[in-house]
Formats: sequence, C-alpha cells, structure tokens
Amino acid sequence: MSKRDYYEVLGVSKDASKDEIKKAYRKLARKYHPDVSDDPNASEKFKEAKEAYETLSNEQKRQQYDRFGHAGAQQGQGFGGGAEGFGDFGDIFDMFFGGGGRRDPNAPRQGQDLQYTMEIEFEEAIFGKDTTIHIPKEEKCDTCDGSGAKPGAKVTTCSHCNGSGQLNVEQNTPFGRVVNRRVCNHCSGTGQFIEDKCTTCGGAGKVKKRKKIDINIPGGIEDGQQIRVSGQGGPGVNGGPPGDLYVVVRVKRHEFFERDGDDILCEIPITFTQAALGDELEVPTVHGRVKLKIPAGTQTGTHFRLKGKGAPNVHGYGQGDQHILVKVIVPKNLNDRQKELLREFHELSGEDTLDEQQDSLFKRMKRAFKGE
Repeated sequence: MSKRDYYEVLGVSKDASKDEIKKAYRKLARKYHPDVSDDPNASEKFKEAKEAYETLSNEQKRQQYDRFGHAGAQQGQGFGGGAEGFGDFGDIFDMFFGGGGRRDPNAPRQGQDLQYTMEIEFEEAIFGKDTTIHIPKEEKCDTCDGSGAKPGAKVTTCSHCNGSGQLNVEQNTPFGRVVNRRVCNHCSGTGQFIEDKCTTCGGAGKVKKRKKIDINIPGGIEDGQQIRVSGQGGPGVNGGPPGDLYVVVRVKRHEFFERDGDDILCEIPITFTQAALGDELEVPTVHGRVKLKIPAGTQTGTHFRLKGKGAPNVHGYGQGDQHILVKVIVPKNLNDRQKELLREFHELSGEDTLDEQQDSLFKRMKRAFKGE
C-alpha cells in the first residue's frame, strides 16, 4: 500500500512552520504511543507520524520530499537523523515519562495572545488615525475575582493530589517501570476543590465580554503589518499577566493610487497635443493637488517624480515620493476637419525626422544583438 502524504499524516499545510510541525507531531505521539493508546493500530500510526516528523522537521529532507516525494525523502538518510532528532526524542520522552523540566501547572502563566483584523482606507494608512475597536474576549470574573467559587463559599485542598495539581501514574514502558506525572483530572491542575461554584462564571473564573479598545494606527503603515497592544490579550492563568493583542491591518485598494513601500504610484493620461506642445497640469496626490510641468515632446511612458509626496515611513525614516507615469492618449474618433489637419501636419513635418529616429533605433538594436 502506498504511503500517505507526510503533511496529511501530521495534519498540517505545506507551508507549516517548524513549530507547527513539532506541535502536530507531539499531539499524535500523545494519542498513538503504544504504551498509552487503546487503538489497535496505535503502533503503526505512531511509526507513521514519527517518520513524517523526522522528514519534515529536517530542512534538507523536507526540500527533497517537496521536490521528489517519498523517493526524495529516502535520499541521504543516515544514522539516527542527526542531533536534532535526538533532541526531539528527549522532548517526547519527557512528555510521556516526566522530566525534571516539566512546568508546574499551578505556576503563574501568561494569557493567550489574541489577533484582530482591521480594514482601513488607503489614505488612513498614509496619515494614520486613532480609532476604537470592540472585540470579544475572556476576562476575570468580577463576581468571584477569578477564583471560580461563589462569594463566601468554601474552597478546600484537592484530596486526590493534595494540592499539587498533579498525579503520579505508574506505567510499564520499554525502558522499565516509570512514574509519569500528569495534571490532576479531579481539580484540573488547580490543586483546589470548589464546593459551591460561582453562578456567574460556572466555576471557570473567567467570563466572555465585549471590550472596547483604543488603537493608534501610525502613519505609513502597510497592508499586512501588525500593531501590538500590550496586555489586551487573554487573561493570565494562576495570577499570571495577560497576553497581548495583535491587530492585523488590511488596507483597501485605491481606485487611482498604488503603494510601493513608501512611494506612491499613479498613471496620468495626457492628450497628443499636450505631449507635443507641452503643458502644465494639476495632478492629484494624497497631500492635495500640485502642478506638474509637461515638457514639449514628452513621450508616452515618461516618469515624473514629485519629491516628498509619498507616504511617511512607519518607523520614522523619512518620506516617500510620488511617481507619475504619463500615458499619451491617441484619439479614436476624429471628424473630417481633424483628419484633414493631421494630414496637413504630416505633410509639413516630412519624413526626415521620423527616418532619423528609426535609423537611430535600428542601429541601437543592431549593436545590442551583436553585443557591441
């Protein structure tokens, strides 16, 4: 039977990071380790996950696999998979059998980081703005002050773990009989037993609220950049600090302007007459309308730069420019008088000037092809 795709085995996307791959593997290892799983096919599933992880966690093997599939993944496989593999095996060993570095479930921990996506106008990204957002988030219950107990209710030490929040479980493993420390399932690792739970939060110590948060969007921010709002993430655990809020900014497309870093680009149409005789135009910028001189004889595709009329650098490193691309519009519908005047213009201008321009162009092309 053909092997399953390694990304499918771990349940991750093909652009998954190393941390995502490792997290997915550890989850499967917990589920299918033969010494802890009741699944009759646990051994094969564990082996399959381990093989997928050993390939995708190694940058060189992953590149080979992405290009050539399972055949490429077998190339260059040496003894054991390298030091990185041994380090990861140690992590898995600790996960099952308890290591000295396991985190105390009762220790204070920082709350989860939250993410919020905000859409703004093109001009708002250039100049920045102060705004307010409303997000749903968990916060400490005011009724019980986060304890989970009804005010005045008795909170006792968990009799199963004696307040440690952990239980020692003995297991038979290929390495002998070992003691595995796990979070106490009776108190969920809190070390306490609540006889009468808070009616507001149901004993969770947290409630969901819709919170108003003021956001400052700096001028010059680009599409996809994030704003970090410290302390506005999820609530801390066991008295730990709250997480942070990351606001992802999405900038709407503008019907006329485009952004290239700190520079702004646009295209200006001009008539054949303006290009030939020259003119002075008023052109739009995000800072207002400014005058632009079009020299006589301007060709379509000519670029003009308006210094300092772009976006400010979001980190404060100066100001971008506005670049204008001129496009000469050739009239499509001419009346008889216009056609007559153009024919007269053609006769008066003669062919000499055009011949000289074509001759110069052909010479340049000839030199380019010959490498001169």
